[in-house]
Amino acid sequence: MRIHTGEKLFTCPQCGKSFGRKRELKIHRRIHTGEKPYTCTQCGKSFSQSSNLNQHMRIHTGEKPFTCTQCGKSFSRSSHLNEHMMIHTGEKPFTCTQCGKSFGRNFDLKIHMMIHTGENPFRCTHCGKSFSQSSSLNQHKKIHTRENPFTCTQCGKSFNRSSSLNNHKTIHTRGKPFTCTQCGKTFNYSSHLYEHMRIHTGEKPFTCTQCGKNFNQSSNLNRHMRIHTRQKPFTCTQCGKSFICSSSLNLHIMSHTGEKLALKQRSQWTFSPMDFHSYARECVRPETKFVC
Repeated sequence: MRIHTGEKLFTCPQCGKSFGRKRELKIHRRIHTGEKPYTCTQCGKSFSQSSNLNQHMRIHTGEKPFTCTQCGKSFSRSSHLNEHMMIHTGEKPFTCTQCGKSFGRNFDLKIHMMIHTGENPFRCTHCGKSFSQSSSLNQHKKIHTRENPFTCTQCGKSFNRSSSLNNHKTIHTRGKPFTCTQCGKTFNYSSHLYEHMRIHTGEKPFTCTQCGKNFNQSSNLNRHMRIHTRQKPFTCTQCGKSFICSSSLNLHIMSHTGEKLALKQRSQWTFSPMDFHSYARECVRPETKFVC
C-alpha cells in the first residue's frame, strides 16, 4: 500500500532522505559508506549497484540494446538514446540562464556556460594559455609542435586547423559572402559576422565574475581576467619585463629599438618612445578597445 500512498518509513540517518522500502535504503547507504560489492570480472572496477555493473559490462561485450526507431543507431544506455532522440525531435530542454540559448544535452550547456563565466580549465603546459574545451587545447598545441596537417591544394600552404585552412582559401576565391546590413562590412564566416554585429547592437554577453564588467568577445574577457589573476604572459626578451597584453609588449619594445609608432586608432598620430608610455596600458584592437 505504501506504493499508492507514497509513504516513506525508512529514513537515512546520514542525510535524512526517506525511502518506501528497506532495500532501497540499504542501497542508498552505500553512497555514505563507499561500499561497492559488485565487481567487474573483466577489469576489476567496482560498483554500488548491480544495475550499474550490468551497464558497465556492455563496454566489454559491446552490447547496445537501445535502438533509435528513427535512424537505427544503437546505444548501450537508455539515457544515451534519450539524448540522441533530441536530434530528431529538435528538443532542447537545457537553457542558459544568461543568454537564453538552449541545448539538447546538459553537457553542452555546461561547456557553453564557460563563455559567460570565463572558466578555462584546460591549460597549455607550454605557454600557460587556457581553454574552455579540451578540443581547443589540442588544436592550440599544434602551434608548439608545428604540426600543420591541413594543406591548401592551391598554393601548398599548411595550417594547424581546418578552420584556418578554410579561412585561407578565401584568398584564392576572394569570396566574403556574409555582409553586415548596418555598415556593409563583409566576412568569410557567419560566426565572424555574428561577432561583428555586437558592435552595432551593443550586446556584451561575456561577464567577468570578479567585477561584473561585460565584453562583446570571450577573448576580451580572457585578457581582462589577467587584471584579477595578475597573469602577464608576454615577456620582453630584452629586459625581462612582462605585460598583460601583447600590444603593450609591442609598444614597450619600441623603447629599446627607438622606433616610432603610428596608431591608426588615434588618427595616425605619431608617438616617440618617450610618449607612448601613457598609452602602454591600453590594448587596442580593431573595432574594440580593451583597457588593461
